[in-house]
Amino acid sequence: MANTLDTRFRPFKVKMKKQESTTISSFYLAPVNPEDWRPFEAGQFLTIQIPNPEGGEPLIRNYTVSSGPGDVGIYRITVKREAALTPDMADGIASCWLHDTVEEGMVVHIDRPRGAFKLDRASQRPVILLSGGVGLTPTVSMLKVLVAESDRPVWFVHACDGAATHALRDEIRALAEQRDNVHVHTCYRFATDEDAKAGLFHSTGFITRQTLQSCLPLDDYEVYMCGPPPFMQAMYDLLLSLGLEKSRIAYEFFGPASLLSPSPPKTDANPSPNSAAAPQAAKSTGIEIVLGKSNARFEWDAASESILSFLENQGVEPAFSCRAGVCGSCVQGLVSGDVEYVEEPLDDVPAGQVLLCCTKPVNSVVLDL
Repeated sequence: MANTLDTRFRPFKVKMKKQESTTISSFYLAPVNPEDWRPFEAGQFLTIQIPNPEGGEPLIRNYTVSSGPGDVGIYRITVKREAALTPDMADGIASCWLHDTVEEGMVVHIDRPRGAFKLDRASQRPVILLSGGVGLTPTVSMLKVLVAESDRPVWFVHACDGAATHALRDEIRALAEQRDNVHVHTCYRFATDEDAKAGLFHSTGFITRQTLQSCLPLDDYEVYMCGPPPFMQAMYDLLLSLGLEKSRIAYEFFGPASLLSPSPPKTDANPSPNSAAAPQAAKSTGIEIVLGKSNARFEWDAASESILSFLENQGVEPAFSCRAGVCGSCVQGLVSGDVEYVEEPLDDVPAGQVLLCCTKPVNSVVLDL
């Protein structure tokens, strides 16, 4: 299945496949060559080659590592089978291949761990780990680190449809039982009488302001959250309404960052020059991002994670997919200026081009956008 000429992807054997819920399964991956295992930070993901059903080059997909960094020599990914919602839609190619075809003993090809969504292990602040559905994969890995390496208070808050779709429940409970100041709150959207009798959840419906106020004492938290875009948008607005600073909220999801930034209105990728007034930055950087096709100019905000997220916060939404330098969807022409890569891209980027998702400007740049 793999492109054997691409040495970045190394063979890993599926040591175990475990069903975690009706829709979610875990895959335990061990390197065929032990030296191919690489350390990772809680929250990072693996890039995996998937057979292309139409032939040709393998497809590339990213899956978060749900095991802990202390589990040396093995990676665990926990994947939801993305079945079609309607008859006219296609099943998720990658997730269905993993669930329906991959079995123990098979070999898959993966690249090293990547991603900027990582637990700050040096901080001493209390932590909220907030997840929706299969978005618990990075937060479980973070919980493992927090329990093993710190005495920081932790609130693990998770929302899902119900017990049938609740993955890793027993594992999370066992981790929480290791320390008195690790708290778990589970919200079932469609709780059943059986779920209630078994005491499997703490609230029903959706996570609300009242939900968090009832289980969180006042404190200066750090929040790490992951889930589908509607969940993320609702939780981000909720956290801000509770007085949390944006700088304290870290998140991972594959959607435009502008979903979490209600301020600037959305525009197309070629706004008129009259609409390009840059918002006043707290501190001038002297660096501009210029869109060459419209001459729209924005003063760079040094707090931005990448040129992509910066443009999204200005209401400009370039094409993207993975947000991690893997898929190449966000490549744009670099007319002038210099950039630095904050995440090494999977493929070499040709001269005169730039991946917006994993770069920051060194000086003023003009994009062919």
